[in-house]
Amino acid sequence: MHPVVARVTARIRERSRGARDAYRARIDEAAEHGPARRQLDCGNLAHACAASGLDKRGIARGVGPNIGIVTAYNDMLSAHQPFAAYPDIIKDAARAMGATAQVAGGVPAMCDGVTQGQPGMELSLFSREVIALSTALALSHGVFDAALCLGVCDKIVPGLLIGALSFGHLPIVFVPAGPMPSGLANKEKARVREAFARGEVGRETLLESESASYHAAGTCTFYGTANTNQMLMEAMGLHLPGAAFVHPGTALREALTRAAAQIAPHAPRLADIIDERAIVNGMVALMATGGSTNHTLHIPAIARAAGILLEWEDFAELSHAVPLLARIYPNGAADVNVFHAAGGAGFLINALLDGKLLHRDVKTVMGTDLGAYAREPYFKAEALVWRDGPAASLDRDVLRDAADPFEPEGGLRLLTGNLGRAIMKVSAVAKSHRSVTAPAAVFDSQDMFLEAFKAGALDRDVIAVLRFQGPRANGMPELHKLIPPLGVLQGKGFKVALVTDGRLSGASGKIPAALHVTPEAADGGWLARLADGDVLHVDGEHGVLEAQVPHDVVMARAPATLDQSGEGCGRELFSRFRARVGRADEGACSLF
Repeated sequence: MHPVVARVTARIRERSRGARDAYRARIDEAAEHGPARRQLDCGNLAHACAASGLDKRGIARGVGPNIGIVTAYNDMLSAHQPFAAYPDIIKDAARAMGATAQVAGGVPAMCDGVTQGQPGMELSLFSREVIALSTALALSHGVFDAALCLGVCDKIVPGLLIGALSFGHLPIVFVPAGPMPSGLANKEKARVREAFARGEVGRETLLESESASYHAAGTCTFYGTANTNQMLMEAMGLHLPGAAFVHPGTALREALTRAAAQIAPHAPRLADIIDERAIVNGMVALMATGGSTNHTLHIPAIARAAGILLEWEDFAELSHAVPLLARIYPNGAADVNVFHAAGGAGFLINALLDGKLLHRDVKTVMGTDLGAYAREPYFKAEALVWRDGPAASLDRDVLRDAADPFEPEGGLRLLTGNLGRAIMKVSAVAKSHRSVTAPAAVFDSQDMFLEAFKAGALDRDVIAVLRFQGPRANGMPELHKLIPPLGVLQGKGFKVALVTDGRLSGASGKIPAALHVTPEAADGGWLARLADGDVLHVDGEHGVLEAQVPHDVVMARAPATLDQSGEGCGRELFSRFRARVGRADEGACSLF
């Protein structure tokens, strides 16, 4: 192993020893009781299979394994619309091997693309917890020998995995749906958004552009949180190899779904797959691809559900050791379809294995080590099989091996200083823009920022501070409305940056953005005491987040207070989540 990867893994293992032992003891106790449906009273069991038709006898008599399906299907979310057909495919595949399958439950799947800049976005992060709870409810009926989790997008896969880990005594396979075909180029979409922000085009042109980009069933094709989820599921051994980026509605996609149902009962227990090595493998894949900043929240929360304790310093140390091997929009021009065609997840995993940057000796749902994930699925005489992926990248502008990376370090950085701690995605930021020193313009809402931009008040070197956007304040929404205006300012030649206790996700682009600032403004952070004109220094190259203002001057100021109701659009129902949520650097989770 690379010495840094080995050192970080050992540190996490030692730090987590007590919590991990307690988790394993709980899982082992659950496993000792065996399949729960064999212990159910007749009335309980009759309820469980009353409507199961052809499968009723098998479920009731325990003849073969029964597979629970936890689905995030809805037909508003393009990435999840294909899941409508999956239960019938899975049930048919299960019957073919003498097993049964049932939809155990559904989990909510909100679309961040729909809620960007809207009140509903303040529910987005906490939907992860609701999904985890819903997954636990679905599996709590105790009639399943294995499970399939159907999900793709932002909070959905992390939520499914957090909930599933409470049932880690079961084998559980994650089943994706794949990306939509390529539409309007992401760079052109960004150009139209900036033109709209400048007032050069109207809403009709903007809508036409957006509709040409988001145009079909499947995952959005840029490398945001959804597609980062899929990359991580491959690197952590929870998908079938190569399943992440196969298009919906294809014969290969259906074959992979059938195969997932057939291997699920024979896969290792989820608790035996997700250990500190699998978690580190996910972190390494995140760094190597310049993936979503949201995973500095999600991976710690997932790890905590398995009794594994992470710190942002673990991400930081790995980032300095793991090279950037992929250029996918927004850190390049290509979308995930081009990445997949260039060699995709299989080539990337093979490159990282060759570089000794991933743990090979882990368990996966395939019952083999991680080397299986350097292979790709295809049809041979109408049978689904796997073959070695390309030995060399088919597009070196998109994908490279560890010996010739795009950059020697990974795509994320930890920033520290008197303003607190923050995460910056640097993979899409030009090196000339990664360090900014400028006066602050302080705002408490996106609308306040947009009003100042439209009035021309930000036409200068400026670091926009958007505070009271953290998990305790308003649920930590994503702030993509800020990016086109900031891009316009940067395009005019001004030095600009963003500092916020909110989120931007995998769509973080060319603007240097210090995200997830903790302590957040609503939790005593310095952000609450900043004033317009304070000179700030944000440096993604050297990991600095500083206010160049004397400590006694800042502390003499009365902290600003949160002027938001937290009500409307269902936000009032989440007040308890906000009240008990943990810090961003601990996963911003309210379950642990």
